[in-house]
Amino acid sequence: MLEEVSDFDLVLMDIMMPEMDGYETIRRLREIPKFTNLPIIALTAKAMREDRERCMEAGASDYIIKPVNPDQLTSLLQVWLHPDKVGR
Repeated sequence: MLEEVSDFDLVLMDIMMPEMDGYETIRRLREIPKFTNLPIIALTAKAMREDRERCMEAGASDYIIKPVNPDQLTSLLQVWLHPDKVGR
């Protein structure tokens, strides 16, 4: 879908998906040159330290646990979509 529609500014990636997990999906996206800088926020129900590290090693830009706190998600979206406004 990302190849067909080019107006994505950010991806929310569920880590626990059927067939191909989010880790592998992120790795494959990062292999495509036009997606190397696309912000990808990993969503996972796991909250252990190694899960965050695994997401980041796969190429995620950031990480948030489920159930998602709307305020935290809004904050992450502002950071990744409008970095000039949050001093990033």
